[in-house]
Amino acid sequence: MSASLYSPLKVGPYQLNHRVVMAPLTRMRAAQADNAPHGLNVEYYSQRATKGGLIIAEASPVVQTGRGNPRTPGIYSREQIEGWRAITDAVHAKGGIIFLQLWHVGRVSHSSFQPGGALPVAPSAVPISGNFTAMTADGKQVPYETPRALETSEIAGIVESFREGARNALEAGFDGVEIHGANGYLLEQFLQSRINQRTDQYGGSIENRARLLLEVTDAAIGVWGADRVAVRLSPYGVANDTGEADPMPLYGHVVKALGTRGLAYLHFIEPRSSGAGRADVNHQNVPSAMDLFRPLWPGVLITAGGFTREAAEDAVASGKADAIAFGRHFISNPDLPHRLKQKAPLTPYNRATFYGGAETGYTDYPFYENA
Repeated sequence: MSASLYSPLKVGPYQLNHRVVMAPLTRMRAAQADNAPHGLNVEYYSQRATKGGLIIAEASPVVQTGRGNPRTPGIYSREQIEGWRAITDAVHAKGGIIFLQLWHVGRVSHSSFQPGGALPVAPSAVPISGNFTAMTADGKQVPYETPRALETSEIAGIVESFREGARNALEAGFDGVEIHGANGYLLEQFLQSRINQRTDQYGGSIENRARLLLEVTDAAIGVWGADRVAVRLSPYGVANDTGEADPMPLYGHVVKALGTRGLAYLHFIEPRSSGAGRADVNHQNVPSAMDLFRPLWPGVLITAGGFTREAAEDAVASGKADAIAFGRHFISNPDLPHRLKQKAPLTPYNRATFYGGAETGYTDYPFYENA
């Protein structure tokens, strides 16, 4: 008997009651003074929590130097840990399960976020080009700077910052962590040959370029155990001037290597929806990540990117994915799992309110029975 969006699913040690997952969504609404979650964020996540439902909380920098946007909640200070603890308590009170996405943006930063105005770091001194602009600490849009290449001796510190972020997430009451290896951020920068031009053990061959992602994953496993650690990838993504000419050899290696580790799940961003939230992207005639990588992945597979209810049901029923992560529609429909099950109409989202602000476009969307 085939699965449905509403059939149970075991993810690591957890039993999900349904397979409608809340994707990690940058919203830039943390407290301004210390980038710690506060009461408004507690309400937002609590609204979207369901019994046996999985929330992947928004990407959270594991270190100050890994920041690239104002008011994104971090996971490297005491205030941030306590702020997240209020959120995990609220989600658990509703019977929900919540993972935290661990983040380092690398070159997708600006010197205004860096201590002493230093340059952002990256695998190599290759700037973001094209029609992309950086956001400064005070919210201005400016051209990207050329990042500073990390010294080999500094990379162990990057791994350690992810390990510490994983420890802090455990203290904050999360149920697991997801490593952000997608959307052109630091770990994907190391993966991709156009950005990573290193000649040490972290550059050159596919095995070398994958080394940092695997070391970070293993560091998180050391804190949590493998079955409460996950990884997100975007093999055909174009966000933040990323992209590998031939993704299959690289990502085939990465997926197989991760597959030996017994992770909670692997999370793909489908190629058709690869703009990392900055625009509605619907690429045509591109391959499907779940089609390509499902045969290589032995565990739970979550995929995200522009799914309708019908497409999500088909993906799960066919076995190509085990669960579907929704982003934009979870923003505007706090009760999305209920609406999808009831085949109820969805409230449209307002892109202008995605990033920054307060209640508007954040906690003021109606529940179905009140719509």
